Amino acid sequence: MTFKRVRKPVMLMSAAIGLCLSGVGMNVTLAGEPAAIKDGATPLIPRASIFGNPDRAGSQLSHDGKWISYLAPVNGVLNVWVAPADDLAKASAITSDKKRGIRQYFWAYTNDQIIYLQDQGGDENWRIYSVNVADNAVKDLTPMEGVAAQVQATSAEFPDEILVSLNNRNPQYHDVHRVNIRTGEMKLVKQNDEYAGFVTDEQYNIRFAAKQNSDGGMQWVKFSADGTAEPFETVGMEDSLTTSINGFDKSGRTVYMVDSRGRDTAGLFARDVATNKSTLLAEDARADAGATIVRPSDNKIQAVGFNYERTEWKVLDSSIQPDLDYLKTVADGDLAIASRTLDDSRWLVGYVMDNGPTRVYLYDRPGGKPGQAKFLYTNRTSLEGLPLAKMHPVTIKSRDGLNLVSFLTLPLGSEKGTLGRPDKPLPMVLLVHGGPWARDTWGYNPYHQWLANRGYAVLSVNFRGSTGLGKNFLNAGNLEWAAAMHNDLLDATAWAVKQGIADKSKVAIMGGSYGGYATLVGLTFTPGEFACGVDIVGPSNIVTLLETIPPYWAPLVEQFKKRVGDHTTEAGRAFLESRSPLTFVDRIEKPLLIGQGANDPRVKQREADQIVAAMQGKGLPVTYVLFPDEGHGFARPENSMSFNAVTESFLARHLGGRAEPIGGDVAKSTAEVRAGADQVPGLAEAVGGGAKPK
Repeated sequence: MTFKRVRKPVMLMSAAIGLCLSGVGMNVTLAGEPAAIKDGATPLIPRASIFGNPDRAGSQLSHDGKWISYLAPVNGVLNVWVAPADDLAKASAITSDKKRGIRQYFWAYTNDQIIYLQDQGGDENWRIYSVNVADNAVKDLTPMEGVAAQVQATSAEFPDEILVSLNNRNPQYHDVHRVNIRTGEMKLVKQNDEYAGFVTDEQYNIRFAAKQNSDGGMQWVKFSADGTAEPFETVGMEDSLTTSINGFDKSGRTVYMVDSRGRDTAGLFARDVATNKSTLLAEDARADAGATIVRPSDNKIQAVGFNYERTEWKVLDSSIQPDLDYLKTVADGDLAIASRTLDDSRWLVGYVMDNGPTRVYLYDRPGGKPGQAKFLYTNRTSLEGLPLAKMHPVTIKSRDGLNLVSFLTLPLGSEKGTLGRPDKPLPMVLLVHGGPWARDTWGYNPYHQWLANRGYAVLSVNFRGSTGLGKNFLNAGNLEWAAAMHNDLLDATAWAVKQGIADKSKVAIMGGSYGGYATLVGLTFTPGEFACGVDIVGPSNIVTLLETIPPYWAPLVEQFKKRVGDHTTEAGRAFLESRSPLTFVDRIEKPLLIGQGANDPRVKQREADQIVAAMQGKGLPVTYVLFPDEGHGFARPENSMSFNAVTESFLARHLGGRAEPIGGDVAKSTAEVRAGADQVPGLAEAVGGGAKPK
């Protein structure tokens, strides 16, 4: 749900609510070599080329266009770098994180400061910092332990201040504060004991707030000038994940909404706050309104993206049509505008590819007119010239007639005749996204490329409950964990077998977060369907999962009750136990690999510990790798590389694909192999080489 619209911090997802895996190989092709096929086989791509740190990520322009910033490693750890926009050779790091790396940051409107967020060991208790570009001086704006700080809003009207939400007073609710980014001075704006989130305008006025109803829907209130709240809109549970307030234009008179009420797919609407008149700006029959292109000077939405199989932009302001027409000619791939200067004279644009790194360009628009785009860099030079495969969008019918928008990648050279079909059935990895209220999209996917390079077909499925494809498709997943949601995965697998893509006897299921849960479901509810499974930070018992959610998720707990099940009643707990893999652990027949972060605030370590203990109690083999300095996924490249090295050998043993030896990757990480080192080729030796067994 989106309750506020701010300039979003950059987030480099190396493992969060969705997948975060990694891997690489022997007989490597160096970066820059042609993607040649040697001796009839594609060279193995090193894990480091795919899962190591990017050269640059999260590129942004300062609001005045004088600077370009990006995330890049310093001694192997991602930090913020800044360079003159016209001289990248003068780039220098302005932060000095030495542990997890920085993944969220943005420019302050002062143009001489950057705001970034960081947690400790993946605990998601974010602190907000400002750093001065001139002297690298860092100011901790939220110096509080155990508090999950959030950036509520930024505004060009108040360049020295931002709005920050803090749950330091009440862990379940975030109070809104006004914070000076130079001095750290903090002033309470709104004490909060009932609302799940707020919407503010450019003047930092709190205009709307949302709280959850007992039916799982949302009640929005509107605040008058004196702070009095009055009802604004009621959104039923069925629309609550597809309807949101996206924020105001600069005047404060128009509020933008994404709304699915009275329709299936969510359209983009402009609403006059004074008259309550809503105007439909854009819609698509297949996909919900998604990303927007916003003019910085007045916050007017100029275009909106709809993503079914690929992103398609619908232009609302004809003045930028020539810009978008020209930018389509610059490079292949899906266009994304990373940032724009306040006077709109410069844009930073990127092109997402499926078989190569993202290409970043500086687009100058003198006088606000279409100009020229200058190539700057790719985000990963290690991928250039490597034998990477195309990703094919495919739509698969579920057994009850739903369209499952999916993405298939095949090993390079395996498509001898029909596009998207190999010359013979292949071992396949079913890669399941997290969320589950999220989705898979087209574009470069490191896991698809890694696994395809190892000889596997890779299939990612937007099963029912996935977002972006209309509320009917999303709501079809309500109370269907381990039921119809899992059937969609089975139907997609059966399709791949029928199409001659997958060898039925050699299909693995793998995923993170909800995808990890789906993996455990696959091995317990349908033990004969999959040859093996890889579970990353996946819950094993839905009851214990819901009992231990972060306290600041409590205002949204009714959503979980209606969409997953009610863990607070006896009948609800019985239902959830019947959908929990831990209940059926004795059905497991196939090999299982589990990866877990010890500091995960969403899916606690207990979720992994309890299923491992149950399997060991029944004499069932399992390999369990714990990372003491990780949370909900693996952020540190050493840890990601380590788990993917283990995964690669695990899959090779059970599916017969290729593998780069584990080598020293495990020893370089903080991995603790708590069970089953002898179940993965080379892991016992790797543990002896420096990893810490428990």
